[in-house]
Amino acid sequence: MRKVTSRWVPRQLTPEQNEERFKLCRENLAKFRAGSWQLCDIITGDETWIYHRQICRKSTNASWIAEGQSPATIVRRDKFEPKNLFCIFFKSNSPVLVHAADKGETIDHIYYIENCLKSVVKEIWKQRKSNGTKGIKLLHDNAGPRRHSDVINYLTEEGINMMPHPPYSPDLAPCDYWLNDYIKNRLIDQPDEKSLTRAVSKIVKNISEEEFKKTFDKLLERMELCINNHGDYFEHLMK
Repeated sequence: MRKVTSRWVPRQLTPEQNEERFKLCRENLAKFRAGSWQLCDIITGDETWIYHRQICRKSTNASWIAEGQSPATIVRRDKFEPKNLFCIFFKSNSPVLVHAADKGETIDHIYYIENCLKSVVKEIWKQRKSNGTKGIKLLHDNAGPRRHSDVINYLTEEGINMMPHPPYSPDLAPCDYWLNDYIKNRLIDQPDEKSLTRAVSKIVKNISEEEFKKTFDKLLERMELCINNHGDYFEHLMK
């Protein structure tokens, strides 16, 4: 018997994209090390689709089998199965927002501001009554709605800076390398949208402060790995 491990990457990076990842990681990491940035001031968020019916990921279904044995049968998910889009934001010690998008809605820049960012800002002021948004930096990806001038202007007006994030870099986004799988691996089948929203919210709210902190510490570790790997993907170097 033998075990084969495949290396999965989001895409083949160009030399220019490698250089951009290297450059931004080096600049961001230097600010954390110099103390001008602190992990406790970072808020990160993203969207993810979550199905009502749960199927284990391929990696969790991998197993050793003896010669002549047949592997277990895994039923493929129907592409029309019910699912809901969630927007989730969190910081280094707690969740900030769990938002279930309205059915059929597209997360354009208007929806993102009105239903996500405004709620995030409101929660920041609730959690940081004396400092509000002072020093807060938002880490999100480079999808079109995030780069819209209205989004940039809104964040500027609220005193929130955007933490530079290189394109095609889910390995440097805490939602992608941790939270989304954390939620999906703990969910059980849900009969409808309301029960799914309750279940997702409960899982996120029950995450310990230590778990959040550990995830943000890993962000710094991942930046360093990206630098050491000359901007290329580095998951195969993770211990």
